[in-house]
Amino acid sequence: MPTNILMPALSPTMEKGNLAKWLKKEGDAVKSGDVLAEIETDKATMEVESIDDGILAKIVVAEGTADVPVNQLIAIIASDGEDVAKAAAGGAAPTPASASLSQPSPPQAGGGGSPAPATAFPPPANAVSGGEGQGGGTSTGSRLFASPLAKRIAGQNGIDLSKLSGSGPHGRIVEADVKAAIAGGGAKAAPVASAATPAQAAAPSPAPQAVGMAEETVKKMFAPGSFEEIPHDSMRKVIARRLLESKQTIPHFYLTIDTELDALLALREQLNKAAPVKEGKPAYKLSVNDMVIKAMAMALKAVPDANVTWTENTMLKHKHADVGVAVSIPGGLMTPIIKDACHKTLSSISNEIKDLAARAKTRKLKPEEYQGGTTAISNLGMFGVKDFCAVINPPHATILAVGAGEKRPVVKADGSLGVATVMSVTLSTDHRAVDGALGAKLLQAFKGYIENPMGMLV
Repeated sequence: MPTNILMPALSPTMEKGNLAKWLKKEGDAVKSGDVLAEIETDKATMEVESIDDGILAKIVVAEGTADVPVNQLIAIIASDGEDVAKAAAGGAAPTPASASLSQPSPPQAGGGGSPAPATAFPPPANAVSGGEGQGGGTSTGSRLFASPLAKRIAGQNGIDLSKLSGSGPHGRIVEADVKAAIAGGGAKAAPVASAATPAQAAAPSPAPQAVGMAEETVKKMFAPGSFEEIPHDSMRKVIARRLLESKQTIPHFYLTIDTELDALLALREQLNKAAPVKEGKPAYKLSVNDMVIKAMAMALKAVPDANVTWTENTMLKHKHADVGVAVSIPGGLMTPIIKDACHKTLSSISNEIKDLAARAKTRKLKPEEYQGGTTAISNLGMFGVKDFCAVINPPHATILAVGAGEKRPVVKADGSLGVATVMSVTLSTDHRAVDGALGAKLLQAFKGYIENPMGMLV
């Protein structure tokens, strides 16, 4: 029985991917575990393995194809001993409940000549039952899957999600489905029968989504031939969408503090000199950024009420401080995560972030290495930037923007003037989760570890 190979979902939020390269060709024998193809998401390039032995009977989606929807048929494998031509001709498009390449096909009752669909995916993490939280949609009890952005747009435009068919993975309703319904003027939700309270009636309607100038309008402002058009790649599109959503939906609040680095720089030099030599090179080389990561993690441990994530109905109070570190890569930005950073040594943090950053630049990170986290750090100090405000990366409630350490005049404790190496940092907070006083406590704890760095060694 032939096996359908589907575009896999390589992360919980993936809806499309680029089929970068086939590593096998039609007619090749494949074994379970063989790498068949490379799939590009917005953040990484992942290798996809075969789940069955057989012959690659047909490649349905050519390499280099962009924006292939999750669960779309991309290839067919004929079982050992099966007629390859017949298997290639008999492959049928899978249903939305079919699984990705990485899951085995279940045993089929009855046999027959039709291809076996793969195991069904589990429901998405944000699957909802009934009509609750579906942006005006109601339900008769069946499960309705919709992305948070789709639900929000539907609620703003009075669209009943229960009347829409989803084009996303597993039949999930995505942004494009809601916008298509809005453009067609259909699927409007029925008015709610119950009378609104005066407070509800007076409440302002949700703010519409920001819409920029039309592309053609922008182009007309410049002389023909005076610019080159460079299409956005998938990473840049995702960055743009997520940052716009962050600024529209998260009430940012900013706190800036100056920290003196002289004690930290002295300790860093001492620790680097003491690094053991392995295979002809030091076992580690600490940077200021490594120590900033550790200080932020320990500050979150000291102020646990700031180590949180806001959701619609609950506050998630995290048990570990997982620190994301913004890494510039060609075409965009990635934020690999140092898990449980407060309990790791400075040397392990240093080596781990070097490894993650190197693999981020070649887009070889696994989704679990860059998704999640409880806070993030963006350091532009190495470029001479004195201070700046970073945009919060959901689901984080905070992000620390780190400026350059520079010699500045300071007033010492005894009132005399002196010179110190000073670094300005700005904490952006989600004011729903971390208000001004709590953010100030977090920054004070961070400053304490930076200016008394021996505390990070215990």
